[in-house]
Amino acid sequence: MFIINTNAAYKTKLRSDDADMLGLSAAQEVERFLAHRENNAETPLVGLPGLAARLGVGSIHIKDEGHRLGLGSFKALGGSYAVIRLVLEEASRRLGRAVDVAELHAPEVLAIARSMTVACATDGNHGRSVAQGAQLVGARAVIFVHSGVSDERVAAIARFGAEMLRVTGTYDDSVREAARVANERGWIIVSDTSWPGYERVPGLVMQGYTAIVREALRLLPEPPTHVFVQSGVGGIAATIAAYLDVALEEERPTFIVVDPARSACIVESARAGHPVTVPHGEPTVMAMLECYEPSIVAWRILSRVADAFMTVDDADAVEVMKLLAYPEAGDPPIVAGESGGVGLAGLIKAVRHPEIKSALGLDDQSRVFVVNTEGATDPTTYRELVGGRPEEILAGRTAR
Repeated sequence: MFIINTNAAYKTKLRSDDADMLGLSAAQEVERFLAHRENNAETPLVGLPGLAARLGVGSIHIKDEGHRLGLGSFKALGGSYAVIRLVLEEASRRLGRAVDVAELHAPEVLAIARSMTVACATDGNHGRSVAQGAQLVGARAVIFVHSGVSDERVAAIARFGAEMLRVTGTYDDSVREAARVANERGWIIVSDTSWPGYERVPGLVMQGYTAIVREALRLLPEPPTHVFVQSGVGGIAATIAAYLDVALEEERPTFIVVDPARSACIVESARAGHPVTVPHGEPTVMAMLECYEPSIVAWRILSRVADAFMTVDDADAVEVMKLLAYPEAGDPPIVAGESGGVGLAGLIKAVRHPEIKSALGLDDQSRVFVVNTEGATDPTTYRELVGGRPEEILAGRTAR
């Protein structure tokens, strides 16, 4: 499925609060917070000239978030950042003065953090980030996971000291259950999706993601002409699209949102012109993107600044995992999880379909930017799909 954005809001200005939330000043503040993280480092921006030549585009650069903050996913930036912000705000309220991130481990701040409980629902990556953020500040974390989350992903969250609660059903069911229980018990819900009346905290989560695109623009030899980003509930796509709109203004690139065909809530919202909840169907291998209801904040942004929306199939996602693991001559290997290379899968699908390629203006001068949003966050599944262990892939010790 491929849809050009014709929504009434398209190419109108971002709302001022969204531009402030995801703009230049906010991104600078995120980087200031990151400077206080012990294992903080910019993630690599990798050029893929061999693949670009094969696809007939000028260049492809991929930001590899599989190296982010020891968690192997871009989500490391969002949940933990929101938790830290919320603790500092609560400390400021209780102490009657502004409390800065530099005071995060001061005894009086730690005492306040220990009295707080944060909770969220997750497919895996967001929950790890929230749990890690809680551990960093000494708060309690309760993480809700649905039936489809693997035991390996649950264990990866629990190692940060979080209490794990299983919920029957899908990701969206776990979101609702987490919100219900948190409301009953006075916990702070730190969700990466938003709904009516609940926007600020998901906005902080999205704000954390601005580091990705801010770093990329510093590293890219030229600004991109085309950007393909996977969506899920829409947070990562909306963040990158909004920041590019603010930072590059009239020179912003053509922005394409890529959804799994089996859970295309953002694409169906684009088709309808308003947020749409899609019916649950057969699960997708793109587990981190298996979301059936869009974030209202993300949709509000994408309806204004995304140029096109498209879907890819499970086979496309697996093909990209293998393509990155066993790359074109001269390109380095990259470990991408099942959801990690979906933006790149969108590019490949676009160039294979002449009508899509033409509609997007893709040619041999196009400079394409994509994000590998996760590494092998479920190593067992990765080995099954790709045919090698992540460490073997990166060392070049496996053959196609």
